[in-house]
Amino acid sequence: MKDEWMEKLEERLHYHFQNRDLLLAAMTHSSYANEHRKEHPGNNERLEFLGDAVLETVSSEYLFHLHPDKGEGWLSKTRASMVCEPSLAKCARDLGLPDCLRMGKGEEQMGGRKKDSIVSDAMEALIGAVFLDGGFHAAEKMIRNFVLLDLKAEDLFKDAKSTLQELISEKDTQITYELVREEGPDHAKTFTMAVVVNGKTMGTGSGKTKKAAAQEAACRTIEML
Repeated sequence: MKDEWMEKLEERLHYHFQNRDLLLAAMTHSSYANEHRKEHPGNNERLEFLGDAVLETVSSEYLFHLHPDKGEGWLSKTRASMVCEPSLAKCARDLGLPDCLRMGKGEEQMGGRKKDSIVSDAMEALIGAVFLDGGFHAAEKMIRNFVLLDLKAEDLFKDAKSTLQELISEKDTQITYELVREEGPDHAKTFTMAVVVNGKTMGTGSGKTKKAAAQEAACRTIEML
């Protein structure tokens, strides 16, 4: 019988494991394995190693095609910032991985679930598990949807918001972002946000997160202004 946490995580991922032992291993920290040697549980370090390699390949190709005018130095620095420990930890928390981790009592008491190093490693291990279970295409889809797309949306949101603020500050106006509606089940919601300038609704946008929807709304408003 499949554990409830596995079902919820698979729903969030939009991916169902054929071999759930891989998912279990990906969520097993070395501290748990050390405390349960008689059970012979593996830990997620080997999967982390594999996931790191797959993530580097996918993110490299993504940036290579997205920025054809950029050189090797810029591409390397950008890739490093996108797949660094804090970025991956954020993605892991968005997926709820800290709650899924099997962790030793000692590490648990020291706040292991809140450590960027542990949850980012779990994210890489999960990528490795998906790669072994479903192949490169499945892992690439997961990375694009839950790592690259999420980070790109957040960066674009910051840029659009900043640009819009510069435009309206010269006109002494006020801007707010308002949620228009949210649709769909909890694990696959679509949000629609609107930009309101001096009480007047301007551009609207939709996305999988409120930030992504607000980014789209900001872009549409910039076009209108």
